[in-house]
Amino acid sequence: MNLLQYLFLGLIILMPLYPNELSCTRLVTLENNAFKLKTRLSIQGEKFYINGKPTYAGKSWQGKSIEGLLFNSRMVQGIFDDLNPESRNLWKYPDTQSWDPDRNTHEFVAAMESWKKHGLLAFTLNLQGGSPTGYGNKNWINSAFDPNGNLRPDYMNRLNKILQKADELGMVVILGYFYFGQDQTLLKEADVLQAVDHATDWLLEKAYQNILIEINNEADIQYDHDILKAPRVHELITRVKSKQKKGFRLLVSTSYAGGKIPSVEIIKNSDFVLLHGNGVSNPARISQMVDQVRQNTGYTPKPILFNEDDHYDFDKEDNNFKAAVKSYASWGFFDFRRPEEADRFSEGFQSIPVDWTISSERKKAFFLQLKEITGE
Repeated sequence: MNLLQYLFLGLIILMPLYPNELSCTRLVTLENNAFKLKTRLSIQGEKFYINGKPTYAGKSWQGKSIEGLLFNSRMVQGIFDDLNPESRNLWKYPDTQSWDPDRNTHEFVAAMESWKKHGLLAFTLNLQGGSPTGYGNKNWINSAFDPNGNLRPDYMNRLNKILQKADELGMVVILGYFYFGQDQTLLKEADVLQAVDHATDWLLEKAYQNILIEINNEADIQYDHDILKAPRVHELITRVKSKQKKGFRLLVSTSYAGGKIPSVEIIKNSDFVLLHGNGVSNPARISQMVDQVRQNTGYTPKPILFNEDDHYDFDKEDNNFKAAVKSYASWGFFDFRRPEEADRFSEGFQSIPVDWTISSERKKAFFLQLKEITGE
């Protein structure tokens, strides 16, 4: 037995003797490296807490409290790959003229600390990514699940690197399982259930507690499997909630398309409510959506969180971000490379290949607004 194993055994022996001192320490072995997990996310009422303290504790902006909110950015392509050799060449880096999924994840991890310094506490990843062109899907294959719902090790290794860095930095990962345009790579409903179980079990086994689960992105559109469609997706929410390890379970929800309010069943069964601001050009509608959720018969006090909105206007007196804050809802930035920006690598956080640094004017404007609101 080596020194590390002795230390680990000693920790296990001591835990019952000194519960107060050790209850917040979780020693986990990942890929033969032992490290202490640092970040635990929890919910109390409408507020998010990290390590027992509300996020942005004691802070307000223009007289509105931001304590307990979770500002975020859509970074779903952090573990992206394309398993279709016919389309893989579409994602080549401008400097190397080839695609490299490991480089993509490495550069993602390298940029995370900069995001955090600007006040960003969370970001969205997805095991099936998002559209690598901003909107729409064609023949590319980007899925952490094989056709029978088994986990692909290379995807999960890349995910693990991001989760480990997020834990180190005190950041939260909003992890989506499925994305329309990719869910059909799973053969049948039983394979979808397998995928949910395998992903959930993997996360519980790794013992990360800085994660929010989004079953699928915009459940009310374009899914092939019935259980991923709006009328039934709450079944998967309750399935994830039913799984526990050492008394811990994952916090879970799902989203609808921009401007839409999730069903009563989804709101009732979710730990937090996800909204999208895509298609919402009037900030007043953002406030109205938040009000509609709070008035929904399925709602009990829980956080309301926008994790996708492609409207900006950060230089204006009012915008969707500000409207969410004034309504006490978290807000998330969604940025992609426009068609006229096709040759500008610096643009967009969703379009492949991605420059994960705060490189474009749009990115800079968001992070400047975020820094102002959070006081970072």
